[in-house]
Amino acid sequence: MKKILLTIDGSDASLEAARFLARLGFHEEVEIDVVTVIFEPPSQKGFLVDGWSKAWLERKREKATRSFKNVQEIFRDCEVELRHLIRDGHPGEAIVKLANELQPDLVVVGAKGHSAVGRILLGSTSDYVATHVPGSVLVVRLNEDSGRRQHLRVAIGCEPSPPAEMAFEEFTQLGWASENDVQVVEVTDRASFEESSVDQAAKEYLDRLRDRLVDVSRSTQAQVIHSDHIGDGLVNYIESNQVDLVVVGETSRGGFERLVLGSTTRFVLRHAPSSVLIARGRSMEDFQTEQMVHQTAAT
Repeated sequence: MKKILLTIDGSDASLEAARFLARLGFHEEVEIDVVTVIFEPPSQKGFLVDGWSKAWLERKREKATRSFKNVQEIFRDCEVELRHLIRDGHPGEAIVKLANELQPDLVVVGAKGHSAVGRILLGSTSDYVATHVPGSVLVVRLNEDSGRRQHLRVAIGCEPSPPAEMAFEEFTQLGWASENDVQVVEVTDRASFEESSVDQAAKEYLDRLRDRLVDVSRSTQAQVIHSDHIGDGLVNYIESNQVDLVVVGETSRGGFERLVLGSTTRFVLRHAPSSVLIARGRSMEDFQTEQMVHQTAAT
C-alpha cells in the first residue's frame, strides 16, 4: 500500500493540492496521512495569557478539523484511507520531522505563488519541504486551465541517467498514467541538433519509454527538445503545451546535500507554471541494484 503525507492548513492552496492529488487517480488502495501544523508565532505568545492562549489553540484545532472534513469530501470516491494528524510548531520543520518519522512514499504540499514572481519566490513552507524532505515531494501549483480539463497533462523529464530513470519508474508505480495524458520529454543541447546520431539516439530512447507506457497510459507521446539549457527547455515546453504536472528526478541525499537542489530541479520548481513532482523515492544504490538485476534477467 502506498503511503502519502498530505499537508493542509485550511488555505485554498492546500485544498487545491488535495483536489489535484485526487484527480491524478490511484490504481491501488492508498493510505493518506493528512497533517495540519498549528503555528503560534513567538510575538503572539508574549501577548496571550493562559486563558486566551487555550481558546486561540482550540479555535485553530476546530478549523483544522473542518479542513479535514473538506479533504474527506474531496476523496469520497477514491480508494484511500485517511487519517488526520495535528502537530504544533514551525510548519516546514514539523512536516519534515513527520516525514522522517512516517517515511511516506510521497509528501504533497500546495504552493501559493501563481504569478511569475510568485513562482520564483515560492512559499516558505513548500520551499522548505521540497528542499529538506529526503523523499519524493509533489508541489502543487494549479492554474485555471487544469481545473477545466477532463484529463491532466503530464510531462516526464527523461534522459539516460539514474535520477531521471528513477523518476520515470516512480511515476509508473504511482499509477497516474492510466488517468492522464503523458508526454516523455528529453532536452538535448541545441548544438547536438546538427548531429543526427545524437538526435536519433534521443528519439529512440524516448520511443522505448513511450512503448512501456502504451498499455498503462490513457495516451502517451514522446518529444525531443533542443535548448541551450535543460531547465529552460523544460519550462518553455511546459508553458507552450499547457502541462499540468512535470516530473523530474533528484538523487535521494542526506545531510547538507539536501539543502541544495540540483540546478535543473530548482530551476523547474521555481519557474514552471505547473505542479512539480521531485521524484527521489528510493536510494540510488537500491535503484542501480534493481537495474542490474533487470539487465541480467534480460540477457
